[in-house]
Amino acid sequence: MKITLLGTGTSQGVPVIGCNCDACTSVDSRDVRSRCSVLVQSAETQIVVDVGPDFRNQMLKAKVNKLDAVFLTHEHNDHIIGLDDLRPLLFRNKNGIKIHAESRVIKDIQKRFEYAFIPQPYPGAPTFVVNNILDGEMIKVGDIEILPLRVIHGQLPILGFRIGDFAYLTDTNQIPDSTFEQLNGLKVLVIDALRERPHHSHFSIQEAIEAVNKISPDSAYFTHISHLLGPTSTWEKDLPKDIFPSYDGQEFVL
Repeated sequence: MKITLLGTGTSQGVPVIGCNCDACTSVDSRDVRSRCSVLVQSAETQIVVDVGPDFRNQMLKAKVNKLDAVFLTHEHNDHIIGLDDLRPLLFRNKNGIKIHAESRVIKDIQKRFEYAFIPQPYPGAPTFVVNNILDGEMIKVGDIEILPLRVIHGQLPILGFRIGDFAYLTDTNQIPDSTFEQLNGLKVLVIDALRERPHHSHFSIQEAIEAVNKISPDSAYFTHISHLLGPTSTWEKDLPKDIFPSYDGQEFVL
């Protein structure tokens, strides 16, 4: 199974429009961060987690020509607004592409993309087939098994996902004990680490390190990284052993 981090930045992306800080003007390619999204590919199945505003360019860069399913962590704009860009893939996939999300998120999608759910949509409109999922209940798509996991984003309950020995926990500042119990034995953990200072809905660097130490994966990678951290080269050297910054296009084979 190959996992590609399509995007590793905050809701604004990096560089931030109009900002001239050291991170936003960095020439290090790792400091160019699109909105968070993950591609998971097996021998016969391809899925993505989250489809933000950079989704089209991410698919083009990854040379993806088919998807079997989309999983959504939550309904914030930087995680769902790229759904309309699924259209070329939908038109090619005769079996449809199922959108897996919690019921609250599905209701939000039905409001924002109402034109995709009306009885007689206009020609060329996407057709979304949605499936309500619950934390802790395993789902199988093709030959990939996905376990939704409860995490908290400020006051909002959202989902992370475990796929084999890989887990993806973005947009969180609280992990329930029941979820910690389901994160044993990981080879790779990707986890939210926004900035140095605490935030009301994201882990700070130190908070993320504490969560990693509790989970104890073989290796961990920080995502949803803000320009406020500065250029990657200035802070990666201070990370503990086996904890690393992620970057767009990073791949893991498990």
